[in-house]
Amino acid sequence: MGDSPRSSIHLALGGDAVADVLLWKNWIGSLIVLVSSTVFWILFKIAGYNLLQFISNVLLLLVTILFFWAKSASILNRPLPPLPDLDVSEETFVAVAEVMCDWGNRALSIARDIAIGGDLKVLLKVVSSLWVISVIGGLFDFLTLIYVGILLCLSVPVLYEKRQDQIDDKLSTAHSVFQAQYRKLDDLILSKIPFPKSKEKKTQ
Repeated sequence: MGDSPRSSIHLALGGDAVADVLLWKNWIGSLIVLVSSTVFWILFKIAGYNLLQFISNVLLLLVTILFFWAKSASILNRPLPPLPDLDVSEETFVAVAEVMCDWGNRALSIARDIAIGGDLKVLLKVVSSLWVISVIGGLFDFLTLIYVGILLCLSVPVLYEKRQDQIDDKLSTAHSVFQAQYRKLDDLILSKIPFPKSKEKKTQ
């Protein structure tokens, strides 16, 4: 038997604790993320609190509390603060480095296709994507954009999980229309624009 749609969505999101939060299976974690991000947005956007100042004050308060807690624990023969091991494994660094390397190689490959290969289709895709990002960036500041992204991450996956069939049908129709329009544009304009093919230099 195949996986159910809900389990496949959960696996597509990683199948771990993050997927549980995004799909509201761990509703406490989802609620914490939603409330904390809303509080941060209100503090920094509406109240005008400074991010660097906020981080410094929180760390100052935390370090002071832990210091006096540890001192009082040694004097009163009480247990020390329950701090976890504050280290990052080598596997985590390697995984992050591999992801960054993969994204960097993709970006360089796209840049090479545009600069050397003269691929007009790739150029149009990049230009349209950057234009959309520019328009969105003009509508929101960076902090609000992050907050909107968090709200979308907490709403879109669970909405898609509940309405997967209807959404897939609409997306399939929209994709077919887009592909038809793109083929028309390609036949009428793009395919008729001459571009010199890049010649590889022969090396001895």
